[in-house]
Amino acid sequence: MTLASHWPAVLQAVMQGQPRALADSHYPQWHPAPVTGLMNDPNGFIWFAGLYHLFYQWNPLGCDHRYKCWGHWSSVDLVHWQHEPMALMPDEEYDRNGCYSGSAVDNNGLLTLCYTGNVKFDDGGRTAWQCLAVQNDDGSFTKLGPVLPLPEGYTGHVRDPKVWCHDGQWYMVLGAQDLQKQGKVLLFTSDDLHHWQPCGEIAGQGVNGLTDAGYMWECPDLFALDETFVLICCPQGLEREPHRYLNTYPAVWMSGAFDYETASFAHGELHELDAGFEFYAPQTTVAEDGRRILIGWMGGPDGEEMLQPTRTHGWIHQMTCPRELRYRDGKLWQTPVRELEQLREAGNVWQGNASDAPWLDATRLEFELTASCMYVDFAGSLRLMLDDSGLRLERASLKTGETLTRYWQGVVHHLRVLCDRSSVEIFINNGEGVMSSRYFPEHPAQVRFEGASAITLCYWSLHGCMIE
Repeated sequence: MTLASHWPAVLQAVMQGQPRALADSHYPQWHPAPVTGLMNDPNGFIWFAGLYHLFYQWNPLGCDHRYKCWGHWSSVDLVHWQHEPMALMPDEEYDRNGCYSGSAVDNNGLLTLCYTGNVKFDDGGRTAWQCLAVQNDDGSFTKLGPVLPLPEGYTGHVRDPKVWCHDGQWYMVLGAQDLQKQGKVLLFTSDDLHHWQPCGEIAGQGVNGLTDAGYMWECPDLFALDETFVLICCPQGLEREPHRYLNTYPAVWMSGAFDYETASFAHGELHELDAGFEFYAPQTTVAEDGRRILIGWMGGPDGEEMLQPTRTHGWIHQMTCPRELRYRDGKLWQTPVRELEQLREAGNVWQGNASDAPWLDATRLEFELTASCMYVDFAGSLRLMLDDSGLRLERASLKTGETLTRYWQGVVHHLRVLCDRSSVEIFINNGEGVMSSRYFPEHPAQVRFEGASAITLCYWSLHGCMIE
């Protein structure tokens, strides 16, 4: 049974679910989130015809991963978003088990979606088709069908096309798993978006000397940034280390040189993209002014997501804030886009010992902090510890109650923290590192500062900014 046969149920779910979600004290006030059901990967992030478009994986019928549509938001400024018609539903034979993640391109003035059609068989097998859809004048989309079948030598886990144009030629990277159950990134080229030629593997297990690189690589995104090429990806199966890759599945980046003539990517080692508890499946686009902007899913598969309390209100997950990327000194830097500053109310400055600092309302909050050794307590539900070794972020497991910890190692001289009702994004040293996490405090929630060290604290309350 396809989701398309449930159109009346989808409409009913939205009508009944949105009031429940908005009544939840954990529902975000300025981050994009689903009106009901489950939201995960950002898809089709693009600046097109004067608007930013952000599509997203969405199951409107429940807080699980069974059905995957593409929802659609648009924005003039990356801050104020509005709903657009649902873009894709799994209503064809080639995508009957889900319209999986992908990207969007401007094809001679036609907004075109590139996505994975997921098909599962009764015997437990599966296949995947890379498909196209084009926007109609009324904002809906017409599917053009598959343009690339499952490549030979790979399992049915081939998905998440990220497509771009360079010098009149189309390029596509795909996440994949080969028949030896090794994660890879594949590259293809096309003259017309419809006929694709393979160029081989450009990253993954056994490529460029990578070892122990996991059994599946998802959501690849390859782009030029400040005269260097960066590949973002989500390897599944990386071995956990004492201080990184601690989430079930991490997001990573690697940098190097991409040669369009030889279709090869010579890259360095893997680096964790976000050191917090919740961050996955990021996607980037180029802004009108040339900035490279990233948005990620502030969640993750197969961890404790199904224990999050928002499910009792009929919704789960949210996006991160939009972030500008820069490459400098061999590092990928992330900072909140400057457009978010328009949410700030009147600013305040405070100096003194940390333990004497004012308690702040965590509902909608931004603060900047310079300090040495101290603690930041987020409503007793999330705790950030700063010392000479770096940062430790702690919270209780939703399953066992035990303390879970995430780490960022290095010298910390500045923090910028963005809070929403149930999320915290910590930008370290003006973007050298990031820790993104959900937490679920009792409201009203407050941020407290502890310790004897001297601090300088700048803070702003933020305006609410709900999707219209």
